[in-house]
Amino acid sequence: MYSNKRWLYLGVGTVLLVFCGLIYGWSLFRDPFSQVYTNWSLSQLSMTFTISMVFFCLGGFIAGKLSAKLKPRSIIMLSAVLLLVGFFGVSRLNPENPSSSLTMLYIFYGVLGGTGVGFSYNSVISTMNKWFPDKPGLASGVMMMGFGLGALILGSLATSLIASQGIFSTFLILGVAIFVVLMIGSLFIKNPEVQQSASVKLEGYTPGQMMKTASFWIFVLWCVIANSAGLMVVNSAASIALAFGAPAIVGMIVSVFNGVGRVIIGGIFDRAGRKATMLINMIIMAAGGALLLIGAKTSAMIFILIGLLCMGTSYGGNPTISSAFINREYGPKHFAVNFSLGNFSLIPASILGPMISSKLIENAGGAYDTTFAAILICAAGAFVLWILLNGACRKKAKK
Repeated sequence: MYSNKRWLYLGVGTVLLVFCGLIYGWSLFRDPFSQVYTNWSLSQLSMTFTISMVFFCLGGFIAGKLSAKLKPRSIIMLSAVLLLVGFFGVSRLNPENPSSSLTMLYIFYGVLGGTGVGFSYNSVISTMNKWFPDKPGLASGVMMMGFGLGALILGSLATSLIASQGIFSTFLILGVAIFVVLMIGSLFIKNPEVQQSASVKLEGYTPGQMMKTASFWIFVLWCVIANSAGLMVVNSAASIALAFGAPAIVGMIVSVFNGVGRVIIGGIFDRAGRKATMLINMIIMAAGGALLLIGAKTSAMIFILIGLLCMGTSYGGNPTISSAFINREYGPKHFAVNFSLGNFSLIPASILGPMISSKLIENAGGAYDTTFAAILICAAGAFVLWILLNGACRKKAKK
């Protein structure tokens, strides 16, 4: 029923998400901007990433709505234009006017960049899932691995460009490169013909019906807790490694496990189902928190290293579980919009995780012990929600 070309399409979709994933690499651009605009505070710079995440979620929702009227190719082309305009706008910031430049940075990088990435992310994943109804976990995992590793894969290129061309010219070059890749890649992203046949009737919950189920809201809370726990350490992996005497390269290794974890967890989902996969992911999370805490107490670097790798794997598995769960639990018919609604859990998680971690570290005088202990508390909370979700799913299935 499904062409062997689906693997080619999956590969192209993954490449597109690698380039879109560069927006996750805000930390690569933060320091160069702080050197140009010395009066910008750390919180002002960090707000750029927060805005981009909010509009990433909104962009995904808009793309889901547009998918009922536009082909995936058209949505990705719109994404390419938004990212080109956004990155070009950043390249034209005026170093002599820091106040207006900060506002423009929020608009061009945060609003336009975030929305553009949300467009491609939702369109690519929702389209490719239609090609892989038999392997939704694996397909989602492969694509999200590309998205998660985007900043890592293109990070060295961006860093080299900044060193040789400066931060503003770098954004112009990257904007053009992303535009070209998305425009060419969009030609390969299309819905399978079997899904368009009049004889095939897709089933599934409408967004309104999904949001009336207890299972959806329990799952969203689970995602918030699980992602918050991951963000307590994953985005600061290099700093944590340095604090315990390990090289900063450990942060890069954690990013690799973050990407690989998406594929591994996706494969487990296809074989073992949602219930077992979520349990395995939580066990990995709890193990990561426990090992990090033991490492902090004993100053044993091996525990810190393995703990960070566990956290990277667990955090990477969360978006794959979300995509596969929403597809299977609420059906493929309205997946594009339903998936985007589930992604809104990223907003509170991206605020809570780093905020809780920074407060705990500050109160502990720079020590990480309480942060690592908080991961164990999150794991316990996620386990309770998992039990509640199992019950909610059973009740939903009986209706």
